[in-house]
Order: sequence, then C-alpha cells, then structure tokens
Amino acid sequence: MGTPEDLRAVNRGRIVDALRRHGAVSRSELARLTGLSRSTVISLAGELQAHGLVVERRQVAAERRGRGRPGVRLRLDASAGVALGLDAGSHRLRVAVADLSSEVLAERCVALEPRADALDAAAELAEAALADAGLGRDHVVGACLALAAPVERETGAVGAPLTARGWAGLRPGEALGVRLGVAVEVDNDANLEALAEVTLGAARGCENAVYVKVADGIGAGLVLGGRLYRGASGLAGELGHVQVVDDGDLCRCGNRGCLGTVAASGPLVRALRRLHGPGLTVAGLLELVAAGDPGAQRVVADGGRAIGRVLAHLCDHVNPEAIVVGGELAAAPPLLEGIRESVDRHALPAAAEAVRVLAASLGDRAGVLGAVISVVGDTERVASARLAALGA
Repeated sequence: MGTPEDLRAVNRGRIVDALRRHGAVSRSELARLTGLSRSTVISLAGELQAHGLVVERRQVAAERRGRGRPGVRLRLDASAGVALGLDAGSHRLRVAVADLSSEVLAERCVALEPRADALDAAAELAEAALADAGLGRDHVVGACLALAAPVERETGAVGAPLTARGWAGLRPGEALGVRLGVAVEVDNDANLEALAEVTLGAARGCENAVYVKVADGIGAGLVLGGRLYRGASGLAGELGHVQVVDDGDLCRCGNRGCLGTVAASGPLVRALRRLHGPGLTVAGLLELVAAGDPGAQRVVADGGRAIGRVLAHLCDHVNPEAIVVGGELAAAPPLLEGIRESVDRHALPAAAEAVRVLAASLGDRAGVLGAVISVVGDTERVASARLAALGA
C-alpha cells in the first residue's frame, strides 16, 4: 500500500491530471472527477497552491449562472512547470515547450544537416525555445525525444539493425540529459505520433487505434485500451519489416521482401522514375498524384493495398476503432483508398466494419506534440518533480 506520503503523491497526481484534462474546475468538480473526498481535495489543492502549481480563478459574469457569489475555480499555473518535446527526424529538428496542460508556449524547427551532431543541435534549440517562452531550465519537469528508430525500453538504447545509420547502440536520452540538465525519455517517433493523434488529432478519443507512418520507412504505433503498447522490448509496431514478397528486395534489417521495400516512399518514387526521370522526388510524386497522373495514382494505390493487407491481419488481432495514416505520403488519397480496400477484403468482416481509415491531422508536428504529451501525461511524476524542485 505504501506510506501515507506515497498515497498523497498519487492523489496529487490525480488532481493535476484532472486539471490538465479539464482546465479550470471547482473543488467540488475536482472531487467528482478524481473520486477523492472534498476534504482531501481541499487539503491537496491547498498544498499545490502553496507551491505555485495551482492558482485560483474567479468566474467572470458570462460564466455565472444565477445571482450567487462568483464561483472560484482552480487551474494549473502556466508558470508551474513546462515539458520539453523534441523530434529528431532525418532532415529536421523540432522542439516545443509546453505547460502542464500541453499548451505550446514556444516552438522552433530547423533543418538538420546530414553530418550535424543532432544531440548538440537539440540542446541548443531547446535552450532557444525556453528563452522564447521566457523560462529557464529550472522550470522544466521533464523532456522526451522522438526518434525514427526502435528504442529498448529497459536501457534507452537505440535498437539495431532496424535503425538509421549512426544511432545503433547509443543512449541518446542519457547524452541529451547531460546537455540539458534534465531527465530525457526517448521513444520511437511512430509511438509518440500515435499518442498525439489519439489525444489531439484524427483519432481523438479512441481507446484502440493503430497509427501508421508511411515515409522512407513504415512504422506503426499501437494504442490499446487507451495506452501505448510497446511490447516486451520496445519493438511493437515495426510493420515495415513484415515480409510480403518471397525473395524480394533486400531490406536494411537483413531480410528480403519486407513491406518497407515495397510500399515506403523510396520504392514508390523509384518505380515512377522510369517514366518521369531520375530527378523525381516524393514532393514530385505527390504533385503527380494531385494532378491525376494515372501511373502515380496506381503506384501509390498499390502501395496502400500492400500496407492494408498487413493491417488487415493486425485488425483481426487487436480490433482497432481507427487506423490513422501519417507520414509524408498521407496526403495522397490513393494510399488511404488502397489501405481501405485491402482491409475490407482481407480482415474479418466484423473487424473491417469496426475500423475507420483516417488521414492524420497533425502533420509534421505530431512527433513533438506526442513527446510533450508523454511528459505531462505522467502526472504523478510531474507533480512530484515540480514540488521537489520548489523545495516542498
């Protein structure tokens, strides 16, 4: 059961979580939302107020009902603490500073040179974003880094061999934490983008959803029962390494015929270069699709059908409410149409009927927003860390 102070810490986290989710609420509403007694809420809210995590706000006339005295509501203080979200892609770096309600206070994005030290660049950009928000490191309660690679949950090491060149075996959370002076969690970008899409985006409110990122690789994030599912060692969702072609092209994982060698952006662009020249890019592919080019539409739809066939089997296993498609190819309607077609054809009818296929809505901000949400979502730790920093 733990000590009485352990229980108080848990209950403080419940109050912070309720305020994070619902904004300004009264003490009575907090008691209802948390299941705590009103006396417990009054005591713990007073403690949080005394240390600057929570402030009172009186209702304005437009919010009042009746002629009684204006009600008093509690809300998280915007200056009580902030989360750092970082997203290190292959070509760009994005950092966001957000308050404990996940409201972004400052955000920066820069191109990342191929030979740049991504960790040094991330630390510098984080410092700049904090300065933009008028805050210092002492306000940071936690940080999270989104990385396009599998991450071993126990050690924080970047997994191999399924990862971008140069990261395998590194522990970027430790290294970045030394630079920033704060604990840094590291997670796969598809996981964090999935978290963002079910919290703020296309699948908002879904308890069971699959997020698929289609870019230079194919990865997935699984949200089951309202929580990210990462698997025993953090490898859940490596959809791009499901074999779909016997003796197909060699994949960077060492196998042949993986989904990523068939339906990621690279092989789709290469298939069209025979018709449109060696200089064709992903942006050019999307322009061709938008212009109605039949070859481009066919190639992208075929890629969607290949992805959808793998997803159909996943639907039979986890029965999601939504499949959310993100990444640089998500803007191409034939991709979603191909996925939907294969899910309808190959999944169990009841599983296919239950799932919606949706385009992601948060674009290239999904990773950094998911990183922020991951930090502030751990409300018990956030409240405890901030109280400790304030000397409580």
